Amino acid sequence: MDSIISNLFENQLSLVDESKELIKKAYKADTRPWVVGYSGGKDSTVAVQLIFEAMMEMPREELTKTIYVISSDTLVETPLIINSINQTLSRIQNEAIKQNLPIETHKVKPLAENSFWVNLIGRGYPSPNQTFRWCTDRLKIDPSNQFIKEKVSTFGEVVMVLGVREDESISRGNNIRSHTVEGKMFMRHSTLSNAFVFAPIRSFTLDDVWNYLLNSPSPWGDDNFELHKLYQDSSSGECPLVVDKSIKESAGSCGNSRFGCWVCTVVNEDKALTGFIQSGEDWMKPLLNFRNWLTSIRDDRTKRMKFRMNGQTYLKEVKIITKDNRPFVFIPKKSGRPKQEIDFELYTVVKKENLKAYLEENDVDLSAPEDQMLLIEYTEKGLDGEEMLKYGQLGLGPYTMQSRNEILQRLLAVQATVTHPSDPYYELISLEELKAIRETWFNEGIWEDAVSETYYKVYNEYPDFDTDDQAIVSSDQISDLEMLCKEFNVDVRTMKKLINMEQKYAGYKFRRGINDDIAKILKQDYLHL
Repeated sequence: MDSIISNLFENQLSLVDESKELIKKAYKADTRPWVVGYSGGKDSTVAVQLIFEAMMEMPREELTKTIYVISSDTLVETPLIINSINQTLSRIQNEAIKQNLPIETHKVKPLAENSFWVNLIGRGYPSPNQTFRWCTDRLKIDPSNQFIKEKVSTFGEVVMVLGVREDESISRGNNIRSHTVEGKMFMRHSTLSNAFVFAPIRSFTLDDVWNYLLNSPSPWGDDNFELHKLYQDSSSGECPLVVDKSIKESAGSCGNSRFGCWVCTVVNEDKALTGFIQSGEDWMKPLLNFRNWLTSIRDDRTKRMKFRMNGQTYLKEVKIITKDNRPFVFIPKKSGRPKQEIDFELYTVVKKENLKAYLEENDVDLSAPEDQMLLIEYTEKGLDGEEMLKYGQLGLGPYTMQSRNEILQRLLAVQATVTHPSDPYYELISLEELKAIRETWFNEGIWEDAVSETYYKVYNEYPDFDTDDQAIVSSDQISDLEMLCKEFNVDVRTMKKLINMEQKYAGYKFRRGINDDIAKILKQDYLHL
């Protein structure tokens, strides 16, 4: 038995030595700087630790180019994990300076106007799900790629070093192999020009990863046994630093991970927050409750507009079933929503060609926070060429303004009650994000300062915005405008957008682009049903 263990350990040492020799060879192969992705999980920790050790073993005169270690902060990271990542980045940087290694640590994050809350609360994006995962691009890929592009513009080319393994998943293994050129150390990045990928632990198995981490002390002083403890309580792995749009789907969601976003709604159950709470972090319970509520309202028709962000309307076919000789509208189960069977008689049936007239005659507002209980009747040719009678509902778009305000108020209420045990300045949403939401709502015609008023309801004080933007018109004038629009049958949202646009171009001698902006506002589908 002892000989078996000894052989296993010798094999592990051999694999580690081979990897470090490969790292040294790749580093000295050219002058391209390295950008190393670090997520705080096991695989990226192995990659960074091996690189650090390899650099320490090399003669200092051979350390001729910089290695940038970057981590992605989506601004909605699981609280304890982002704290751990921040501490590790600081330790890596301090030890690199102490050892005179050309290693720099950086944290990349989305701009405030592209953050999760500005997209969800400001623009009304529905919370992400498997078919509409808008978060990965905006929160992870774009900030990381921007950092890489800056290095490309400075150095011409860069090498992206990732802690990816072929046996991590079938799709990940296939993707790595598909980008590999036989006999070459570097793979070409599939979406970024002048960027290449180096995967020093691609042949590691899961056992190899843990054998190395638990037998090789962290050179910057982290406790790898603590990292192992995090994984022991979780049924999933790390949330990788995604820098490639082509592997976004194969990377999977991170809602089941201890290293994902605390607000992830892509999965039905958030095992990340649940795991921490079960481990004694009771202070996170309000976060989990908020996340679960956010999941529950995603497909609630009373929370969503009935047209897309660009004004486009669309029909979603519904299935009609018969029970006890009575027709019912069947709504299938979706994420947290149970399946529903709603009495057909509760709906108003409108022929598709009569829909616009019906909405006008009944003064129906498709942006209102209510379900109009409409069934649109239309015909469609089947495979045999015969006309088939079908029914549909107006498809869902962004959250209504009322829902966005409700989400903001609930989020601020959670922020007011949560106390991070090791970070007295912890916040769920920043002042910069609140400003961006305020500006987004203003551009949509919400001229009253709803963000400040909602903040006041929770904190009994107004947010400390640097500038107090004056509304274009007073509250009395807003009422007059709304009455005039109603009298002359003009869409008030469109009128407000046109007025905002006029203010945007005010004072310019040449108004390039104004005609395109006007056309975009006037072409919204809900105006031309």
